[in-house]
Amino acid sequence: MWRVGVDVGGTKIEALALSDEGKEHNRLRIATPRGDYDATLDAIAGLVGRCCEGLPHSEILGVGLGIPGSVSPRTGLIRNANSTWLNGRPFHLDIAKRLPWPVEVENDANCFALSEAADGAGKGYRTVFGVILGTGVGGSIVIEGRTLLGRNAIAGEWGHNPLPWPSGDETPGPPCYCARRGCIETFLSGPALERYYKIASGETLDAKAIAARAVAGEEPAKTVLLTYSDRLARALAGVVNLIDPDVIVLGGGLSNVAFLLEAAAKALPAFVFSDCFDTALKSNKWGDSSGVRGAARLISPR
Repeated sequence: MWRVGVDVGGTKIEALALSDEGKEHNRLRIATPRGDYDATLDAIAGLVGRCCEGLPHSEILGVGLGIPGSVSPRTGLIRNANSTWLNGRPFHLDIAKRLPWPVEVENDANCFALSEAADGAGKGYRTVFGVILGTGVGGSIVIEGRTLLGRNAIAGEWGHNPLPWPSGDETPGPPCYCARRGCIETFLSGPALERYYKIASGETLDAKAIAARAVAGEEPAKTVLLTYSDRLARALAGVVNLIDPDVIVLGGGLSNVAFLLEAAAKALPAFVFSDCFDTALKSNKWGDSSGVRGAARLISPR
């Protein structure tokens, strides 16, 4: 039997069919129709159809979708999505009308953490905190293989807490789309890193190129990445002090920058309220596909 997963990101939509044994079929990716709700729904439906080519209709159990944001328990509408054209919409109902199989919708960070806890970098750990560092900043808590959603379905949303222990030039912080200032996301997202590098150097580069320049010894790139790593360490220390996970697994585009992971791991213990610190800090196993694999796992096997 097969379960289809869809990862709806701010810049790309990815889909695959996943067997009960974890085998992938037709993993595909397209650009997200940014700003256009109906076009996004149509793109997802088309991608799912292409993904399922070659599979018997009766062997597809359902479609799981990971989205930036979540379904409000109060209104049934999407909220808190940095892909803001999804907010205030009954996304799960609208996409279900376009697909012939049962549908489950969950926050993309929850899908990522679920995937990594099941058969990725978090496998074998009781409590996993999954981190998304990409277009936005998200988080999720998985305990004994189950996602902790919380009373208001926002457990793990560390990206919209204030950056801990801010220095003078970090307050009040940049404005955030959530209408507050100084959220962790405004300091640690991919666009934030690129913005700080442009301020330091006058150039516009993506995170990968900035990291390459830092490794090559360019001072503005090194300074920006070290500042980012310090902020990441402070933000993660707040999580450790609150839930004390067994492992922290990093995902999203910035998790591929080894410099950031190594520097943050060195800085993190100094901010933790403990005389010891041995929480594992790992990059993900499944790369960009962690989210889509976790989305497929939203569908229970028969």
